[in-house]
Amino acid sequence: MKELSDEQKRQFAALPALYEDWNAKINVVSRKDIDQLELHHVVHSLAIARFVDDRLGGWKPGIKVVDVGCGGGFPGIPLAIMYPEVNFYLVDRIGKKVKVAQAVADAIGLKNVQTFHAGIEEMKESFDFAVSRAVMNLPDLLKLTKRCTKRGLICLKGGDLAEELAPAICKGTVVEPVNTWIEDEFFAEKYVVYTPFK
Repeated sequence: MKELSDEQKRQFAALPALYEDWNAKINVVSRKDIDQLELHHVVHSLAIARFVDDRLGGWKPGIKVVDVGCGGGFPGIPLAIMYPEVNFYLVDRIGKKVKVAQAVADAIGLKNVQTFHAGIEEMKESFDFAVSRAVMNLPDLLKLTKRCTKRGLICLKGGDLAEELAPAICKGTVVEPVNTWIEDEFFAEKYVVYTPFK
């Protein structure tokens, strides 16, 4: 993982208090999980960054990444902090969650994030990559993201994935355990799942 700048460290350090504050008004993170925000949400999101840097050689400045079903901003916000030169588009159907994601991005001064209260199928943009965290099963997510994404889908998934990976649309999918990079029992059955688009 690359060295963080002072600005990136400041942005990461600000997240727990911001999410605690927002969570008291709008439930975007499960109440029992808010105390574990850094490990369960921020660090989990950054497993995608580890995968991108180790397996894909990083993301080039200027590319577009869409976070499908971003909720309150995971994995999009941590990834946007990690890659300040990459453009992130955070998309969710639930307006109040998008509002939280935008407020957090504004509060920490993220200039590379735009939020959209929409479903991914409504987006007119074209993206290089899609990212997501446990939004829906993989075949359905692939169908939705293939239309507007050139290079592939990288998502965070948990549990037994055999059934999800069986359909033909999932051919070529790579599954990497999160514990490859982050050793913690919380990540025991959690994976980074990458399907490249031709």
